[in-house]
Amino acid sequence: MTELASMRKAYGQALVELGKVNPDVVVLSADVSNSDHSYMFEEAFPDRFVNVGIAEQCLVDVAVGLAYSGKIPFANTFAFLFATRALEMVRTHLCYGKANVKLMGAYAGISDSFDGPTHHAITDVAIMRSLPNMTIVIPGDPVALEKLLPQVADWPGPVFFRLNRNEVPVLFDDSYAPRIGEAITLRPGNDVTLIGTGLMVGRCLEAAEALSGEGIDARVLEVHTIKPLDVDSVLGAARETGALVTAEEHSVIGGLGGAVAEAVSDACPVPIKRVGIADEFAETGPYFEILDRYGMSVEHILVAARQAVAARQGR
Repeated sequence: MTELASMRKAYGQALVELGKVNPDVVVLSADVSNSDHSYMFEEAFPDRFVNVGIAEQCLVDVAVGLAYSGKIPFANTFAFLFATRALEMVRTHLCYGKANVKLMGAYAGISDSFDGPTHHAITDVAIMRSLPNMTIVIPGDPVALEKLLPQVADWPGPVFFRLNRNEVPVLFDDSYAPRIGEAITLRPGNDVTLIGTGLMVGRCLEAAEALSGEGIDARVLEVHTIKPLDVDSVLGAARETGALVTAEEHSVIGGLGGAVAEAVSDACPVPIKRVGIADEFAETGPYFEILDRYGMSVEHILVAARQAVAARQGR
């Protein structure tokens, strides 16, 4: 059985380590520090932590002010709230001015599964991706989170960092060396490329192994940075394998699938199948069961891969 580890705990610990080496890092919360484990930073550096209360618009604006004073603010609330309630402030005060604020979107995707569609973040990537000057980073596991967080602090300008609520499979070890803006080929292949982000990377790896038993040689490309997308890697996969499948814990509209489709449509049109949530709201239930029910199972990736290969072959 694949080892599971808590993304929330990994985030809290990584935030504390970042605070030790970078005194300019400050952390803000919209009263969710117990939920996302940013309370660990508060305990370690109480004079560098601000709880603005349940006031997400104020959270963004206070963070922008701190950024303009030379600090590196990490603002914390649920992902759906950044993309809905605080969106005007994110667009106008943060992105327009290129403020150096890091938005830490907790409980992303449907990882807050039992709180239902009002708390699911299934359109946040599409919304954030449409904003000029915004960078979007989605770690695949706790190791990726720990490796990418210091890069987020060093990256100039606005960043939206998507955080899973749950324990998730551990995919990587210390040799994993991600860089913002660069996709990583985790498995070679010539027949189809499975392009995954976040939790879905592990499911792409499982699907690739199953496809090999069917005689389909699947490449797996991990995309932890949705914007700026590593267009060169995506186009290389399109040219070399001739068929693509995207997999994300998000609506199939406007997220990773949309970004990949936009990249290849002019430069290298190939069959693309998008795995994710259809144009609907997910309901409540156990996290992994909801993932499977709403289109994000390994079997959904397998079906999409077979369809993409068949389309490439003209069948």
